[in-house]
This record gives sequence, structure tokens and C-alpha cells, in this order.
Amino acid sequence: MTAASPPAGTPQLPLALRYPPEQRLDSYIGAPSGALEQLRALACEPGADWLYLEGPAGSGKTHLGLAACAEAEQAGRRAAYLPLRAAAGRLGEALQALEADLVALDGLEVVAGGREDEVALFDFHNRARAAGIGVLYLAAAAPQALPLVLPDLRSRLGQCTRIALRPLDDQARRDILRDRARRRGLVLEEAAIDWLLTRTGRDLVQLLSLLERIDRESLAAQRRVTVPFLRGMLGAR
Repeated sequence: MTAASPPAGTPQLPLALRYPPEQRLDSYIGAPSGALEQLRALACEPGADWLYLEGPAGSGKTHLGLAACAEAEQAGRRAAYLPLRAAAGRLGEALQALEADLVALDGLEVVAGGREDEVALFDFHNRARAAGIGVLYLAAAAPQALPLVLPDLRSRLGQCTRIALRPLDDQARRDILRDRARRRGLVLEEAAIDWLLTRTGRDLVQLLSLLERIDRESLAAQRRVTVPFLRGMLGAR
């Protein structure tokens, strides 16, 4: 999957800018020991160990998949990120179209149990090994816990180096909100973080989306982000 050529006279942006700037390896908080180094090696070094990254929803798998692709392209390599939910039922066609040195396949559990997609994934796995392409698998569970119908595919996936991500706790959510706010130049008081976690839910995707809104509205109002400001912004008591 390659970027289209820009029109004549248009400055070409670094390829890594195609990936969200906040989703980088160095902005991931709470990675297992050695995991970021393994991901960086896979992204940048031909022949590095393939990785199988597993973890529950909200643990940051997609963040790390996109970050690895950005890291690869920053190193001058071609990268492709494929959310398997978008390719389910036609995975063979989608995989055939990929042209990359690193491929991140996100959401293995979505295609598990679909025989045609599993065959396509098994064939891709073997082709990628033969071609020296790096592969990062992202899944909600370990290979043996997925409802795969092809034993050979389960075996191939089991040969990858596995990294298990932990579910987020409130401290990790606080750390992530604090870090994302800092990167935006936004001062987020501890009391405001506590209020957000108790009043708006703990889903990280929603929290980060809300943080973007808070940043925009506090800038427009020229207000510090305090609990009274959040109450007024969200219409809460």
C-alpha cells in the first residue's frame, strides 16, 4: 500500500505524517518491559522477529500498530496498516494489494472462523516470510484462544514473539490524559482529570476525543481547564 504521488510542485510530506502524530512508540504509556524495543526493531530492521501483540479492547494495540508503521516510514521503509474489520470477507484481495516492508494486521479475531480469510492469511504469512517482509499481528487474544479453523494458521501465529498488553487501570488513564494534554500544551489540573474519570466514563477513545474538544473550547474561551470549566462545557452539575 503506497502513497500516491503528489501533484507537480507540491512539497512531499514525510510518509510517517500519514499516521496520527500522537500515536508514536515514545508516547505509549505502560508498555511491557522490552516491548517498545521489539516493535522498533521490527519496524526498522530487516529480519527482526515477527510480533504478535495481544490485549483487550482499549489496551493500545492500534496505537502501537500505527506507531510501528510510522517508525518504519521514518526509517525510510514502506509500511502498511490494515484493519481487518474493513477487509473481512475479501482478505485475500486486500493482502495481495499490499506492497510494504512492514505490514501491521489489526484485529485477527474479526476474521477468525472465516475459512477463506484464514486461507488468505495463511498464504500471506508464508509469502511474507519468503519475501523478508516484517509482520505485526494485533489481536484481542492469544492464537490458541481464537476460534481459528486452520490448525496450520494457528501454528504459524504461535511461532511469532508474543507481547501481552494489560487492561488499562485508572492510573494509566490519568497518565495518558496528562501526557496527551502536555503534548498539546494544555494544562490539565489533577482535579479536572479526576472529575473526567468519574463523570464521563473510562473508555480511552472517548476520553481522548473529549480531550480534543476541551483543548479547542478552552482555547476559544481563554480559560484554564478546571472542574467549573468542565461542568459548564459539558452541562453537568
